[in-house]
Amino acid sequence: MSTHAKRERLLLADLLETEGPDAPTLCEGWNTRDLAAHVVVRERRPDAAGGLLIKQLASRLDRVMAEFTDKPYEELIQLIRTGPPRFSPFSLKQIDEASNAIEFYVHTEDVRRAQPDWVPRELDPVFQDALWSRLERTARLMGRGTPTGLVLRRPNGQTAVAHRGTPVVTATGEPSELLLFLYGRKNAADVELEGDKEAIAKLHEAKQLGL
Repeated sequence: MSTHAKRERLLLADLLETEGPDAPTLCEGWNTRDLAAHVVVRERRPDAAGGLLIKQLASRLDRVMAEFTDKPYEELIQLIRTGPPRFSPFSLKQIDEASNAIEFYVHTEDVRRAQPDWVPRELDPVFQDALWSRLERTARLMGRGTPTGLVLRRPNGQTAVAHRGTPVVTATGEPSELLLFLYGRKNAADVELEGDKEAIAKLHEAKQLGL
């Protein structure tokens, strides 16, 4: 059975191919070529990918990203589509699913929602539940920079606390939309915010929300 990560990987590769190398994305300063290079470097160059989280490695990441950005765009897409090499931890199904289902879903939406004619896609309930499970485990880590209290709520009433504090803002939406919101795609996510107006304004202005 195909995993969610495998499905989202192929969707992302197909979308990048369709849009071409110069299309906009929701990742500030990146077009589709930059995003494709990022995905490949993350999976195939762990010696550089650490720069995503460790400042001391940022310059190395920049150099490697530049190398991959210069590769033929079709080659980058094929590397995404075929997946990581055997020596990569991402080649293990469990690690791939845990690490990449979210990664590829978010980046697929980064491309889709940056286009003027994008339309919402309906996700199956099993995938929505999987995304919610991930949100429950990581909400406080992802929401650590939130300037207000923040509660995430599904339409069915399930909640998760992303940040303790007052005043509290409640974000309601499907897990897929809450995930995009918490990953910093606030303006593109279909969520309803309830709470103090000033707190909601601060939340929209926050630069530290998400990764």
